[in-house]
Amino acid sequence: MPISRWKKRPDGSNRGDFGPDDQPDYINYLLPQKVKEGIAEVKKGSSFSQNPPFGYPEGEKLDPDCQPPVLRPLLRQNRVNYHCEMDKLVPVKSDIPSDNMVIFFLQYTSHGEGLAHTGSLFNTQDEGIRRPFYYSGFAAGKNIIGPEQIKDSGIPTGFDNASTSPAYASGIEKMSRKAVQGRAVMLDLRAHFGDARKLVSYSDIMEILDKDVIEVTKGDILCLHTGFADLVLKMKRNPDKDKLENSSSVLDGSDEKLLEWLSETKIAALAADNYAVEAFPAREGEHSCALLPLHEHCLFKIGLLIGKLWNLAPLAYRLRNHKKHRFLLTAPLLDLPCAIASLLTPVATVRGEFSVTGFDLFLTQAMSSSSSYSIIKDPGKTNDNETTCSHNRRC
Repeated sequence: MPISRWKKRPDGSNRGDFGPDDQPDYINYLLPQKVKEGIAEVKKGSSFSQNPPFGYPEGEKLDPDCQPPVLRPLLRQNRVNYHCEMDKLVPVKSDIPSDNMVIFFLQYTSHGEGLAHTGSLFNTQDEGIRRPFYYSGFAAGKNIIGPEQIKDSGIPTGFDNASTSPAYASGIEKMSRKAVQGRAVMLDLRAHFGDARKLVSYSDIMEILDKDVIEVTKGDILCLHTGFADLVLKMKRNPDKDKLENSSSVLDGSDEKLLEWLSETKIAALAADNYAVEAFPAREGEHSCALLPLHEHCLFKIGLLIGKLWNLAPLAYRLRNHKKHRFLLTAPLLDLPCAIASLLTPVATVRGEFSVTGFDLFLTQAMSSSSSYSIIKDPGKTNDNETTCSHNRRC
């Protein structure tokens, strides 16, 4: 039955077939059964990244309206935050952080085109007048907003498209091309410690592993649910800085035994739903001069990928309710050559009888990340338990 946005639909259109306000459309056919069928095709466990480097096809020859990505550094206390020697800001600290931003055209390389990409002039109200509309009768200028004049577009004139902060070594593309996919393990710190600020030590982690009967093995991706992202989402884009800085669990990056455990366990990656995974700044310890000793250990010493600001709450709740801790995680990084970080979209696939739900989008000024999970029904049984500085610290 026609709805208020339209009285007439184009010939051959399925407008309204999935409900009056549906927008994923044919993606609705991607049901849990299809996920299960896809997993059934896996025999050897080989993964292939389908993402070509963001610098290709190079230049503007194929599409003069699109330009290759541009990398620029961020600023920190009026300094360039690239090879930023923190001891010039905080005495005796050994950290040298680098952060950059990227300006990129969303359709320059491999991408998916949403339903707002193409509309049409159509007599939607059946009154003989063609107007610009998009899928499901959503109107240009009302539901899908954009400027009409170049002066209103926000695009600077004489834009310099040269990158100023390329990491020619150790760029994020080296990890992206590995195709980040494998078994993940969830540690629900929130379930054990609540929403109060908690400095989580090695002993705390061992206690959780024992209580929840969890085994972390070589090659696992370790995910830490603290509830931080959930708190941010509930603040409806009006975050309470003081409350957030005094909420949720953070790892004690100054705990030498915890850092040794990360090395010995040989996990493939470490991810959390909070801002830095560890406390920032870290408590004064005996073994490091760094403001972020866990970062120093993971990124500088052992080469361990760190994920931040993932929205883990919905998945963590479902796993705990079904006494599960393990799941298949697919978390593709953008193949963005010479960048020091990447946006990603983590997707978890789990075994269970419960319904399919999507994670909410978690967005902050620092980073955006979306997460989702799907569920497959397991026909059989499963086993879910399967140098020296002035302080004489090793820096």
